[in-house]
Amino acid sequence: MDGFPFSERALGDYLGAVHGGKVRNVRVTPLGGGRQADKGYGYGIPLRLDYELDGAPRRAVLESVRPGAFGHEHMADRAQLLLWAHGAFNRLARHVHSLDVGAVRRGGELVPLGDAEELFMLADFVEGREYADDLLRLRSGGDVTPLDLERADALCDYLVQIHALRGPDAGLYARRIRELVGHGECIFGVSDSYPPGYDLLERIEQLCVQWRWKLKARSHRLRQVHGDFHPWNLLFREGADFTALDRSRGEWGEPADDVSCLTLNYLFFSLQRSGRLEGGFETLWQRFWERYLERSGDREILEVAAPFFAWRALVMANPTWYPALDRALRQRLLRFAVRVLDDERFEPRRANEYAAP
Repeated sequence: MDGFPFSERALGDYLGAVHGGKVRNVRVTPLGGGRQADKGYGYGIPLRLDYELDGAPRRAVLESVRPGAFGHEHMADRAQLLLWAHGAFNRLARHVHSLDVGAVRRGGELVPLGDAEELFMLADFVEGREYADDLLRLRSGGDVTPLDLERADALCDYLVQIHALRGPDAGLYARRIRELVGHGECIFGVSDSYPPGYDLLERIEQLCVQWRWKLKARSHRLRQVHGDFHPWNLLFREGADFTALDRSRGEWGEPADDVSCLTLNYLFFSLQRSGRLEGGFETLWQRFWERYLERSGDREILEVAAPFFAWRALVMANPTWYPALDRALRQRLLRFAVRVLDDERFEPRRANEYAAP
């Protein structure tokens, strides 16, 4: 839906129907969502909507999914993501709320589905700064502060809280592990998006298939998850007050998905800064892992985390997602994935050993 072929008048009519009131003075502003020098690709371009509803100012965000790889080739693929997100956003504590899901017709009208070519989602606008800002400051040489520790603790405790809720259907765990390996957004799909010349990809895929058979029967681990708990999906305001954005790929899954997604960023940013996990990033890494293991009581997570780390490492090493990254660091991330997959049990204290040149 590049170009968003609808008018502000059509948006006003649509918003009026959603709210059941009179909407005027609609203004549309593209939102960034990450930094091109760090995160070069996203699944869509969110638009900020400012408008008046019955004379009072309101803000919202209109989101779409762009056509392309990662399992988004067909309109039905993109529709599935948005229809799922509309319900799932509103069932997770402290997550931004979805207000509606709708469609754009060929003439530019925003209406319920019928002959729709694309779908979109309308969500609340939430103030805040991406957690990535904190990590970028540390990457630039900043010292870890009490606020950094407080925010890491808040994120850890949030995951402990949501992961405490058990899933309703054991079969969803096997599906989540299957999709971890084979989904277009996950290991096979991300691997397929690499250019030629990355010889470790085949080895990583082979190891991940083996891990699927190790994990698929552990249905007792099915829990509520976010599914994309990275620093660009976390908005902080004052102190440790935050909102999560854009949960993905299912409401239920493996807790290691969320924990690996966030903590690998501490290692990733530290490798960019100094070539190893050290300083403030090492403090955050160790603190997060120790706190999560203690408060969740889930030490089994160390036995299942490897393929989730491999997936996130594949994303970080991928030229599509991080185009400015040095090739030597890409290779280190891929070797990290292989070493973690080769180990029977992930050990957080061995992070620098896993990520060695």
